[in-house]
Amino acid sequence: MGDPKLQGQMRRIVADFNAGRHEQARLLCEEALRQTPDDPALNHLLAAVLFAKGEISGARTHIHASLAIRADNAATQLLAGRLARAARDFDQALFHLSRAAELAPDAAVLIEQARTLDEAGDRTQAFEAWRQVTLADRSSAEAAARLGRMLFEDGMPADAAPLLERAVNGNAPASTWFDLALVRQDLHDHVGAAAAYRKALEIRPNDAEAAVNLGIALQETADMDAAIEAYRMAYKQRATTFGIIAMALTSAPHGKLWIDREALKGLLGG
Repeated sequence: MGDPKLQGQMRRIVADFNAGRHEQARLLCEEALRQTPDDPALNHLLAAVLFAKGEISGARTHIHASLAIRADNAATQLLAGRLARAARDFDQALFHLSRAAELAPDAAVLIEQARTLDEAGDRTQAFEAWRQVTLADRSSAEAAARLGRMLFEDGMPADAAPLLERAVNGNAPASTWFDLALVRQDLHDHVGAAAAYRKALEIRPNDAEAAVNLGIALQETADMDAAIEAYRMAYKQRATTFGIIAMALTSAPHGKLWIDREALKGLLGG
């Protein structure tokens, strides 16, 4: 059995950390480590606290101290991988994450590997890693969103659509709704695209690009009044959208001709 005093200290550290009292957790960690400097769990805890505070270098020092004593701990290897990625030390991050996967295969480790490959710019391996995550955990909205985006970028909107539809179930970010809207637009589902752009704007109301694209989608459905309202929203948020709006209005099948640019600006509220 472990030292009861040390166990009590760790419980207080975890309680403070979980309550967001990171500085208090740090002070308790440092006090405990002065008494037991070689404890791997304490070093791991302090690394986690420092990571939460954005102190990456110090966190890596303590996670390495923990690993030097107990290298076969999957959670410690996972945190070491996340810290290395935060320091943009991608090779080291992938090493630690591979060790974590060997010790305790888990979808969480696969996600961290995929994120690391993404950030490292290794698109081919990142694509395969995200695909593996979707196979291991169909409920991962992050994996579905990222893989869907990559498929869309590769010119495969029909393959991207079901993944992005899955990704927006639940509390999806505006970026995922925006990507779904782009895919629907590419598949000529303009009504569905407009609905997705509206969801993106509910979450991120100041997204001028989403507002412009909403206007274009609505214009394709021949709902010109709603399209003009969307364009007004975009122009109000960012005046530089005027050129895109003018082009859309004059070139789409359901557009209108504008000879006087100032008259169009007046219509948009400029």
